[in-house]
Amino acid sequence: MDAAFTEEQHTIRRTLRALLDKRCGPDEVKAAVRTPPGYDEELWRELAGRLHLPGLALPTVYGGGGRGPTELALACAETGRTVLPSPLIATAALAAPLILALGSERQRAGLLPALASGELTGTLAVPGGRLPTALALTGPNDGDWAGGGRAGGIQAHKEEGGTGWRLYGEAGQVLNGHTAEVLVVAAHTGGFARSSTRLFLVRADGAAGAGGADGLRRTRQAVMDETRPQARLELRDVPAELLGEGGGGAASAVGAALAATGVAAAAALAVEAVGAAGAALAGTVAYVRERERFGRPVGSCQAVRHRLADLYVTLQAARSAAYHAAWAAGREPLAADGSGGAYGSEPGVTGRAGERGVAALALAQALEALRAVAAEAVQLPGGIGFTWERAAHLYFTRAAGDELLLGPAHRLRARAAEEAGLFAGAGRGAGRTAGLPAGVDA
Repeated sequence: MDAAFTEEQHTIRRTLRALLDKRCGPDEVKAAVRTPPGYDEELWRELAGRLHLPGLALPTVYGGGGRGPTELALACAETGRTVLPSPLIATAALAAPLILALGSERQRAGLLPALASGELTGTLAVPGGRLPTALALTGPNDGDWAGGGRAGGIQAHKEEGGTGWRLYGEAGQVLNGHTAEVLVVAAHTGGFARSSTRLFLVRADGAAGAGGADGLRRTRQAVMDETRPQARLELRDVPAELLGEGGGGAASAVGAALAATGVAAAAALAVEAVGAAGAALAGTVAYVRERERFGRPVGSCQAVRHRLADLYVTLQAARSAAYHAAWAAGREPLAADGSGGAYGSEPGVTGRAGERGVAALALAQALEALRAVAAEAVQLPGGIGFTWERAAHLYFTRAAGDELLLGPAHRLRARAAEEAGLFAGAGRGAGRTAGLPAGVDA
């Protein structure tokens, strides 16, 4: 592993940082989250048109930058630093990879260039708030995570006398679900007895609070972290298209594609979290250096310095883990046709157990680091840390919101341990005690 950034990666980070420093300060973030879409649409168009951010990890044949999950994750370090509200994660880390991995050539050619250019945004809708399980980060995604054919999920049935599909059900906590024009929806086919999970494409018009497709109702939800807007989707006999028409999106491939997407998405969120934690820590250090108490800077107190030192060590460890996960997710570069890498490998080899474990552990460590740093960013400045004028609350709610989105941390760690087989040999052989790893005696 070469831990040094390439010149191209440095350029991506420098260019993005310069733009966000100019256009995405705390005041701009607070104003953007109050708009109907929940983000600055003009800034998003500039990020897409000038920096090609949503298409950074897509193959050039589909209008992308031809890079990979590693470069996307490094870009997320800068968006995390400013707590940028945008549809980047929903579009570039969730919807686009699934279309690339499972979609037919017609679907790829029709959707990916528009997603790469920012003309369209997308997201993944999973019923029951089971997104972490669907991505195989907190549990196996080979079961009934999408409703199991029962009420509460989303059901799909073929149109009579046609090749189209209809969806009926609802999904909550859909990231950017109230504005995304392209919805990748997980739904069950075959009823209760022969249920299987498939992915479907639903086109919507993107207007906040409206549907677009007949029978689709979208409502923006109240969430803790307003920089990650979420929505509730109600589908009442909504027309849909099977992702991977002609068998490319077979049920056997869906779980593997979702797991591969989970690897890259977890790496991106982990790097984004350490970017946010780094900015929060830098702001806290700057403040305690300037603020005086009893005639001396608060930061000169030994107790304060010890707390900051502990945070620095925690952050550096999380950063190393997150960057390693980003490198692991993108170590197999994408080919021109989208094959290879975490996004486009053949079904059955994507999202391997080792990669999922690395990504899950890195995300857990990054979330815990952000939570710790954000808490001290509120506490160390004193009473002013709780005020709306300070940016500390943006990092604090981002830490809590990310755990709800793809966590919590303890489940990420438990799943990584399960994937690694730490307890697979428990109870086998003499001298072993149930619950202990193989080779460990009581």
